[in-house]
Amino acid sequence: MQRIHRLRANIQQCYLGHDAVVDKVIVCLLGRGHLLIEDVPGVGKTTLASALARSFDVSLARIQLTPDMLPADVLGVTVWDNQQNEFRFKAGPIFANIVLADEINRTTPRTQSALLEAMAEGQVSIDGMTRKLIEPFLVIATQNPHEFEGTYFLPESQLDRFLMRINLGYPAPEEEARILATDPTRTQLADLKPVMTAEELVQLQDECRSIEIDPTLADYIVSIAHATREHEHLQIGVSPRGSLALLAAAKATAMIHGRDYVVPDDITTNVQDVFAHRCISNSYLHDADRDTVPNVIREILETLPSPV
Repeated sequence: MQRIHRLRANIQQCYLGHDAVVDKVIVCLLGRGHLLIEDVPGVGKTTLASALARSFDVSLARIQLTPDMLPADVLGVTVWDNQQNEFRFKAGPIFANIVLADEINRTTPRTQSALLEAMAEGQVSIDGMTRKLIEPFLVIATQNPHEFEGTYFLPESQLDRFLMRINLGYPAPEEEARILATDPTRTQLADLKPVMTAEELVQLQDECRSIEIDPTLADYIVSIAHATREHEHLQIGVSPRGSLALLAAAKATAMIHGRDYVVPDDITTNVQDVFAHRCISNSYLHDADRDTVPNVIREILETLPSPV
C-alpha cells in the first residue's frame, strides 16, 4: 500500500484534477491493461499520462499521432546497413515500457491497427519475424471527442484492446485555482522523479492477480456481461475479454483499498469504464452510443441483484 500511496502522491504533484481519476489510472496499471483517456483539449489528458509514465524508472516513448503517420512510424522499419552489409531492424517507439499515444484518433485506422497485436499479445510481427515487447508494457492513449475536426472513429477491435476508457471532466474551481497558481505542467512535470522501478511494478501486478474473488462475485460479472448481450437496445454486448477486464479492474480496486479480496463495490464502480466502450447500440451510431450504452449499463446494474 505504501508504494501505491507514493505513486498516487507523485502523480498528483502534476495532475491537479479529480482524485478518483488518478485512482482509475492506477487501477488500469495494476490490472495490466491499457488506458484510453478521452476529453476535450486542455483538461490534462497528456499531463496525467506523462505524470504516470515519469513515475516509473522505465523506458518511455511518446507518439504524437497525425493523419500522415504510417504503421512503420510506430512499429519500426528494416533498413540496409552499408557498413555491416546486411539489413538491420530499427525499432519504433512501440518497444518502450510505457507508450503514450497522444491524440490516437487523429491518425488513420491503418496506423491505429499497428497497435493491435502489441496491446493484445505483447509482441509485434514485422517482416516475417515476431518480436516480444519488454515488461511492463502499457499503452496510454488520449483522444479528442469525435465532434472535433480531423478525428477518426477508433475501430471496435481497437477499443476492445483498452481495459478502460475514462473521462477527466473539468477541474473543480479550487483545483483550477491551484493550476493557475502553480502551472505544474511547466514547472514540475519535467522534474518529476520515478518512485518505482520496473521490477516493483511487475511485482505489484503479480500481487494484483492473486487477489481473491468469491465465485458468487465472478458469477455476478458474468451476469452483467450476459445481460449486455441480450439487452434489446444493444446490438453487440461485452465479450469474454471484457469480462476478464472487469475482473482485473475489480482486483486492482481491491488492492488500492488495501484488501486481498474483492467486494461487490469493486465491480460496480468499474463497470462503466470497462464495459461502455465495448458495447454498440442498435442505432450503430457512435454518438448515440455515448448516451444509450451508459444508460443501459445503469439499468442492468439496477436490475441485477448484487451479491452480499
